[in-house]
Amino acid sequence: QVQLVESGGGLVQAGGSLRLSCAASGSIYSINVMGWYRQAPGKQRELVAATTSGSDINYADSVKGRFTISRDNAKNTVYLQMNALKPEDTAVYYCNAKIRHSALTPYEYLYWGQGTQVTVSS
Repeated sequence: QVQLVESGGGLVQAGGSLRLSCAASGSIYSINVMGWYRQAPGKQRELVAATTSGSDINYADSVKGRFTISRDNAKNTVYLQMNALKPEDTAVYYCNAKIRHSALTPYEYLYWGQGTQVTVSS
């Protein structure tokens, strides 16, 4: 019904930048929250940043001042601009979205992308 496709990951040196994109497609009436999570080897998945349709934004303390989340509602796309990257930012980054499929139902469903690897070398 819905696909989230991420792009933009890769290998970068410490201090460098990357921009991740996540585009949602399929049966979409509206999208409330869109966000980015990450999971490093041996660690739990953690929130990086999230934004609502009302433009409320939440960041993990570890990325405040370095990462910026934004979204293009017309394209159902969320972005994550990552600057001043550190080796500890190395992880698989996942986007997610809470999606409403129809005007006939208020229910929202959570979808995840497949993940994109970000590796920061020291």
